[in-house]
Amino acid sequence: MLIREKKHRLPPESYIGRVEAAFTACTKDRLSVFVEARLVGKCVEVLLQECAKEQCDVLAYVFMPDHCHLLLRGKEDTSDVLRLMKRFKQRTGYFFSQNGVRARWQKDFYDHICRDEREVQKQIRYIIENPVRKGIVTHWKDYPFKGSTVFDLDEL
Repeated sequence: MLIREKKHRLPPESYIGRVEAAFTACTKDRLSVFVEARLVGKCVEVLLQECAKEQCDVLAYVFMPDHCHLLLRGKEDTSDVLRLMKRFKQRTGYFFSQNGVRARWQKDFYDHICRDEREVQKQIRYIIENPVRKGIVTHWKDYPFKGSTVFDLDEL
């Protein structure tokens, strides 16, 4: 008997347009890989390239050792944050395999569509404070692998 995975994603059209969505992608077996500036820098580079293709902003991101959080906003009616996330994982996964990075992404990722500005602000705060909750730093401003294409996070 074939067991099918339960569908947990909203319909694809939910991710198109001027929408804000938070994504969490984990490495397979929660392997710590995002600890070197060079690798994180490459991932950010790919993220920004995909954002430009999809006409999206990154409201906030953080690369934790074994996962990343991204809060993406579509800037145009044709923007597609789900397609952006899938291409980001595909391209960075390919980079991992071609450059001796032993980590792989988990098969899927978690996502959450924000319904209003209050929820967006809550997600930003959650993302940037993640290194504090995990005990890596005592203040989020001390964590190096975070950023935004919209905000100066240090002013939050």
